[in-house]
Amino acid sequence: MNLEDIPRVATLTREDFLNNYFKPQKPVVIEKCIGEWPAYSKWNFEYIRQMAGDKMVPLYDDRPVHHKDGFNEPHARMKMSDYLDLLQREPTKYRIFLWNILKEVPELQQDYRYPDFGLRLMKTLPMLFFGGANSHTFMHYDIDLANIFHFHFEGKKEVILFSQSENKYLYKVPHSLITHESIDFSNPDYGQWPALKKASGYKTQLSHGEVLYMPEGYWHYMKYITPGFSMSLRAIARNPGNLGQAFYNVLVMRYYDNMMRKLKGQQWIDWKNKQAVERTNKQLYDL
Repeated sequence: MNLEDIPRVATLTREDFLNNYFKPQKPVVIEKCIGEWPAYSKWNFEYIRQMAGDKMVPLYDDRPVHHKDGFNEPHARMKMSDYLDLLQREPTKYRIFLWNILKEVPELQQDYRYPDFGLRLMKTLPMLFFGGANSHTFMHYDIDLANIFHFHFEGKKEVILFSQSENKYLYKVPHSLITHESIDFSNPDYGQWPALKKASGYKTQLSHGEVLYMPEGYWHYMKYITPGFSMSLRAIARNPGNLGQAFYNVLVMRYYDNMMRKLKGQQWIDWKNKQAVERTNKQLYDL
């Protein structure tokens, strides 16, 4: 893969963000954006334990998709305090994915602000993500193709990004938001996945207090180097094509996929994975 480092800036004005990153749809890491937030000094595992230790949280791991799994259905549930104990005690594949803190722990809203980047942020959808050392997400893009601001806390996280223009090289699974689940994007096997050698993207590592801007519809793979957590804020897609695709994903694609899982079972999942390989390799050889 051809991965360049995501540009980094210490601070960024609204005008610079809009002109240099949003309009050209390029990612950026802002290193000193949230120093005035209470969360910058307060948000660590012990504070989360104090504020939300008794909450039941949804957990996900890196098992392959199964036809019985619903769309974004968690693999397990656990009290937050028990999950934090697990994170700090030993490596675990369990991650918290899309946990809505506004709904679950309203008090945490007092710890952060909605920065003015010139985009209207969706204030009902602040989401938290947690993971243990070496746990990772599948390479995926979000169903609404939103502009995402990813604020990282505690520990370090590896991030790899691709724009939608690289779809033809990524072994995208049809009727899904993921690439083939067998790909290790931290150390890809080019013998098995030859098209990846032609993919051009971005990489970085995030530390406490840093903010990553991911443009509309960007594929993202995230691996926790150490236990940590992040919060995402999002703004609706502005590009008409992306907005149309978002409506299709939400209103058609996910329901069609769930229907086919019920009708065809694991045969549907296996067919999609096979198609991801065949279609990508065919395009590679046709180029």
